[in-house]
Amino acid sequence: MKQTRTIALAILTGLTLATSGCAVWRGQTNAGQYVQDREISTAVKAKLLEDKDTGGMSINVDALNGTVALSGFAKSQHEKDEASRVAASTKGVREVRNNLIVRP
Repeated sequence: MKQTRTIALAILTGLTLATSGCAVWRGQTNAGQYVQDREISTAVKAKLLEDKDTGGMSINVDALNGTVALSGFAKSQHEKDEASRVAASTKGVREVRNNLIVRP
């Protein structure tokens, strides 16, 4: 019984370590880059929510090594373009990939 518990604990520990480190596996070189990308994503999302011309709630923001990917839906081409402008003006953003779909 005690051996089974030890084995189960070892497996859970291994799974926890493997899944918590997956951000670095996505392409970030280290934990610092992961944290920086999270800060960029948060800053872009906050600016989109504050901007009166963008619907921040319907726009998803992901960052990887300073490249920001916007996905989701925009109400117009103007909103899509404005989202790119807002993202590009955020500190730390090197490139913006605007994958927003304009809803008719």
